[in-house]
Amino acid sequence: MSSLREFLREGRLAALEARMLWQHVLQVPRSWLIAHDSDPLSDDHIQAYRQLEERRLAGEPMAYILGVREFMGHDFHVSPAVLIPRPDTELLVEKAVTLLQGREGATVLDLGTGSGAIAISIALACPWAHVVATDISGDALLVACKNARNLGADVEFHQGSWYQALPTGKVFDLIVSNPPYIAEGDPHLAQGDLRFEPAAALSDGSDGLDAYREIVAGASACLQAGGSLYVEHGWEQSAQVCDLLRQAGFREVHSLPDLAGILRVSGGHF
Repeated sequence: MSSLREFLREGRLAALEARMLWQHVLQVPRSWLIAHDSDPLSDDHIQAYRQLEERRLAGEPMAYILGVREFMGHDFHVSPAVLIPRPDTELLVEKAVTLLQGREGATVLDLGTGSGAIAISIALACPWAHVVATDISGDALLVACKNARNLGADVEFHQGSWYQALPTGKVFDLIVSNPPYIAEGDPHLAQGDLRFEPAAALSDGSDGLDAYREIVAGASACLQAGGSLYVEHGWEQSAQVCDLLRQAGFREVHSLPDLAGILRVSGGHF
């Protein structure tokens, strides 16, 4: 029988990725792998590892293979039905949490929730707020509901397109969203992890701004007086998104930089 040490020496995958797959197959922590790297591996375990290895060699994201991605310190279940949560999006959550400090009973809406990473992270950080999340995809909402249940987050989910998913008369203190913002035909859609992620969560099939137009236009009917709207966007879209916000009557419109200094979140108050 082969040992873990022998598999790592093969070098078909980067050592870190190989270890992550073995942790998943054996259901053990990394410390166990280190202590038992010379132990023999069963044929069943080897076969299971090879299947996962082939998926990774074909380019499938590790998050889909393992079924989990860490975000804001929490492990979120992910599947090909949802976009993989990214560190960039934590900026949007952090802004939301800052705005909600000291606002007992504040209401929050997350449009296009996907895995629920944004809504659930806000709900966990601000248990005094009431968080609502929508998505047009029933499969995505199944993932989001599972994550809310697993993480003990109180989030109200509705299925439908943007504001159309909401019961009549619902209004909020804060609306957040990370909508599809890649333009149709962008070459990045055929590269890397994006090849495996749901197309509707990545691109609006147009110029990359359609979702923002709809979200900004509908916000006034769903925001309390003095409410706020903040959205994540592409690295070259801050000026266009800010223009949409100003044209819709939002005040104090501004953009926030990520750790690399790139403007990735924009918003304002109504």
